[in-house]
Amino acid sequence: MASSLSSPVILQILPALQQGGVERGTLEMAQAITQAGGKALVASSGGRLVPMLRSLGAEHITLPDCGSRNPAHIWQNARMLARILDQHNVALVHARSRIPAWTARMACRRTRTAFVTTWHGVHANTMPGKKLYNSVLASGDRVIAISAHIGRMLHKDYNVPATRLRVIPRGADIAQFSLHAVSGQRMHQLAEQWAVPAGSAIILMPGRLTAWKGQALVLQALAQLEAGLPDRPWHCVFAGSDKADGRYVRELTQLASSLGLDDRIRFAGHCEDMPAAMALATMVLVPSLRPEPFGRVVVEAQAMCRPVIVSHHGAAVETVENGVTGLSVPPNNVAALADAMLAILSAPAASRAHMGAAARQAVVAHYTTEAMQHATLGVYDELLGTRLAPAFLHTKNEAAPFQDHGLAG
Repeated sequence: MASSLSSPVILQILPALQQGGVERGTLEMAQAITQAGGKALVASSGGRLVPMLRSLGAEHITLPDCGSRNPAHIWQNARMLARILDQHNVALVHARSRIPAWTARMACRRTRTAFVTTWHGVHANTMPGKKLYNSVLASGDRVIAISAHIGRMLHKDYNVPATRLRVIPRGADIAQFSLHAVSGQRMHQLAEQWAVPAGSAIILMPGRLTAWKGQALVLQALAQLEAGLPDRPWHCVFAGSDKADGRYVRELTQLASSLGLDDRIRFAGHCEDMPAAMALATMVLVPSLRPEPFGRVVVEAQAMCRPVIVSHHGAAVETVENGVTGLSVPPNNVAALADAMLAILSAPAASRAHMGAAARQAVVAHYTTEAMQHATLGVYDELLGTRLAPAFLHTKNEAAPFQDHGLAG
């Protein structure tokens, strides 16, 4: 028996509900489905975000080894998922990761259930068989790309036609990421935690510590900045966690020391309050060495009215208008990054505020969580003949905003 068109059952599937951008998007859509009058299910192997998911009115279904590449597990989960789809009268399945997508595609074909995929990352296809492995995310009845950059790649490399492809950017929660929403107490506590002296400009680099994000590049640029502004009070805070072995942060610490930056650098680890972190920042850096598929932290910083410096490739080309809503520099260019940081530090406060205001205005117009939720519900409506998107627009202002402090991916 199919779901009611007035209250369809929609199941999202991903490996686990731990932490990251995919997980955040899943919870945001579970909230939107529920607010629009549908029933939201999420299948995964579990994780620390399950209680939050349930608090949004959604139901979690445990699918063991949901991210396992073992073919036996995939086939077993596909059979289990097919039974779940029948038992819960699921109308549509939305897959957000490759292994769960293979599981979901088999189950949807068996049950003739609508199948939607979202391509979140940049998945290399140079190794033999890798393109076939990735291709499941290009096989949905509708394929969602999280940026025009990813959309072009899907069209070029996987022949996804415009009839199936939908570009829906990820967004910032502009209620949570707002200067008006961050108290002075939150900022003060964080500044004390970082041990940053009062009056020091803060250069913030958020995101997990991994080489392709460009932390080593930032340190090299900071060394040039130090030579140009030896007496200016500034500190750079790296707000992100390393892998469990801590090897990369040790390498970065050694590099900072060799560059004479010991007193200027803070490795803060995982930050539980990114809005407060960005409120403290004079600027936010996202100088990724590889193209970002979207880069949600960019629009979150812009929503906080903060000048951002990004590498000029990937989706950052879409979200940052150079010189207007931020600064864009050539990728992996130490001198250009140092010059951009110097330009922001040297600019009058009014100029930085003007850039920050333009940045927030652009986010409000194009890159909000609500816009992402509404557009995704619209994709479900295309396949199901429902009216979830209009219902969401009607109810969203009456619902409490989704809070996810500390879940920035």
